[in-house]
Amino acid sequence: MEFITKILIGLMIIIMGIFNTKGNISMLHSYHKKRVKTEDVIPFGKLIGIGTIIIGSTIIIVSVTEFFINKSIIINFILIVGLIVGIIIILYALFKYNKGIF
Repeated sequence: MEFITKILIGLMIIIMGIFNTKGNISMLHSYHKKRVKTEDVIPFGKLIGIGTIIIGSTIIIVSVTEFFINKSIIINFILIVGLIVGIIIILYALFKYNKGIF
């Protein structure tokens, strides 16, 4: 049951990322988008969406790996790398288009 829950959470995060990549940033907190210029909404959404999709994909990959190969070192490595890459992309978008995190 835990396997299915992780897969569903990963899919929900990927779907939110897909909405963001299409320029729909309405799901983000207002302070994450308050200084984003109108012409920068699409590139901002794409970067946020890519980071979100990477995080969601990482959750799915980790749960599948955990299901078939119960090696905690591999799972932890995949999880850490995926989350760091996704968060760095999101932070880059926030600093570039929103001029900061808040």
